[in-house]
Amino acid sequence: MQTFDLIVIGAGSGLNVSSAAAGMGMKIAVVEKGPMGGTCLNRGCIPSKIIIHSADVAETIRKSKNFGINSKISSVDFAKITSRASNLVDKEAKEIEEAINKDKNTTLFKVEAKFIGERTLKIGKETIKGNKVIIAAGTRPSVPPIEGLEDADYITSDEALRLKKQPKIMTILGGGYIAAELAHFYGTLGTKINIVQRAKFLIPNEDEEVSRKFTEIFKKKYNVLTEFNAAKISKKGKKFIVIAKSKNKKKKLISDELLVATGRIPNTDLLDVKKTNVKTNEKGFIKTNEYLETTAKNIWALGDIVGKFLFKHSANLEAGYVYSNAILNKKTKIDYNAMPHAIFTLPQIAGAGLREQDLREKKIDYAVGKYQFINSGMGLALQDNEGFIKIFTDKKTRKILGCHILGSEASTLIHEVIVAMKNNLPVDAITNAVHVHPALSEVVQRAVNNIEW
Repeated sequence: MQTFDLIVIGAGSGLNVSSAAAGMGMKIAVVEKGPMGGTCLNRGCIPSKIIIHSADVAETIRKSKNFGINSKISSVDFAKITSRASNLVDKEAKEIEEAINKDKNTTLFKVEAKFIGERTLKIGKETIKGNKVIIAAGTRPSVPPIEGLEDADYITSDEALRLKKQPKIMTILGGGYIAAELAHFYGTLGTKINIVQRAKFLIPNEDEEVSRKFTEIFKKKYNVLTEFNAAKISKKGKKFIVIAKSKNKKKKLISDELLVATGRIPNTDLLDVKKTNVKTNEKGFIKTNEYLETTAKNIWALGDIVGKFLFKHSANLEAGYVYSNAILNKKTKIDYNAMPHAIFTLPQIAGAGLREQDLREKKIDYAVGKYQFINSGMGLALQDNEGFIKIFTDKKTRKILGCHILGSEASTLIHEVIVAMKNNLPVDAITNAVHVHPALSEVVQRAVNNIEW
């Protein structure tokens, strides 16, 4: 049995720790059965944004007549769009693997791992042990127990990013950010979209006003069934048949592709963590303390499998703290303050901090400022009639409690607010900073100026 100074399970953000530790001369084992780079590179952030950009280009062409440009889309080479993404990410994953294999202090095990004891793993036919172990094995698509679904040839987001043939009609189960982004991609390129969502609104984890407006926009473009459950699924020939039910209605949806986008589940069951002292919550996510230590000695966890935030940037943040605590033997408490997120649809969504419903529930005395994009110079130029921003502040301290944006470049605009929040600055810092006119960032400053104290 080989013993390593450090075993890292998962080759996503866990590689941030393994590469740094290897650079210090530690003997490292990296265990990853799939391509290197984790969910983000192979099945998430990167390929999805590559293909979504093609959809954004198509939307720009489609709307060009509004700006005096007469153009049209003559055809869509769908296979080229998805192949471009696949080729780019596959190349990068291969380069990461080559770099790992060149590292004299790191051994890569490209097989599935299972715990058979404390810090002891079965790796294929081998057994390895680590003085320290980091679990960064991520999540996978969740598949709900719907009658007939197991027998249907459905796809998840994993396959949706690599389809070679564009479906004419797609039914999507789920209404979160993954469902929304893929609906935007396929729908903008011409696929007719059905969305079956249990909640009252799409992207229900957002600020309620944002969710409501976003749902309203999507309902104008797609067949969106909110407060509906997929009750039964069958397949007739090449067609999928979904029976969706609400309290008082029943709908029959027929499509030539079925996408299940109903959330993510952690890979703790595949790792057999119950063979260790690592405890999980009721959903299977690993329990960690403020130092990202698990309930087992010398085992840390980071990334999606922890379930705090399912973002690449939060996983990278956690990796930095795990490196500090596990490798440098420090005791540094993780700071999740001002953790942002974005959804790359049309319109874009971005947010950080508390939502308005959180503030009400916590009975926090807050002030709010809002601004419509169309009232700004750049918003007018872009004809963004739907975009808006809302920002919340503590009435006493004037510190920013949260910010939520729907509209053009929301994923970029949020960063000004993140910097202020992370550095514990009063909202006046945004007011006092001179903003370029007529840049779109003026909407942030004007929202602050509109705060009703």
